[in-house]
Parts: sequence; C-alpha cells; structure tokens
Amino acid sequence: CWIGQKGHYGLAQLDPDGKIAGYGVRRVCRTGHKIGPLFARDRQTAEKILDGLVAGISGEPFYLDIPVPNTAAVALVQDWKMKPVFYTARLYSTRDPVLLPLDEIFGVTTFELG
Repeated sequence: CWIGQKGHYGLAQLDPDGKIAGYGVRRVCRTGHKIGPLFARDRQTAEKILDGLVAGISGEPFYLDIPVPNTAAVALVQDWKMKPVFYTARLYSTRDPVLLPLDEIFGVTTFELG
C-alpha cells in the first residue's frame, strides 16, 4: 500500500546474503515529501536509503519523524542539519508498553493513522 500509491517511491537495501537490511518510502504530502517508514539495521543503511529517497526530489522539503530513543536516528538528523517542526510523545496506559525495536526505526511510518 505505501509503495504502490501514486507519488510514492520505495527503496530497499539488501545485505550480502540477499536479506533485507532496511527499507524506506517517500510520499508526497501537502508541502514537500514525507519519508516513512524508514527501517534499517543500522545508521549506515538508513542513511544510504535516505540518500536514495531524497535524490529524486531536487531540493524540495522533506519531513522525517524519528523516535528520539534511537540515538543513531537523532545523530543522523543532526548531521543532516534538520530542524524540528513539532514534537509528539508516545503515551502508555498502565499496561506494559509494546516493545518495538526502536534502534531500527529511523522514520516512523505515520502519525495519521490510529
């Protein structure tokens, strides 16, 4: 669904064994482009995918929502000189939170659903 929509563009990076090491999607939004999801095993893979996703938009603005607990994602956006537009918080009820591999999430899929 994310890749097949008009104006969406997806990339994947394979490891030497041919397994997916990461993938990401760029989609058109009201102003510019939204990057997400951007999932990768490590920062190097995430940055390679991000490079490919933004290569086709020629200086147009793009947005990437990162989970702050992923310190590699924070370093990535700082190195790219990206600026915060807004902040969100993940809130939990009294139940234990769902444990996600936050160190592999470099771009949240979407805040618009849910």
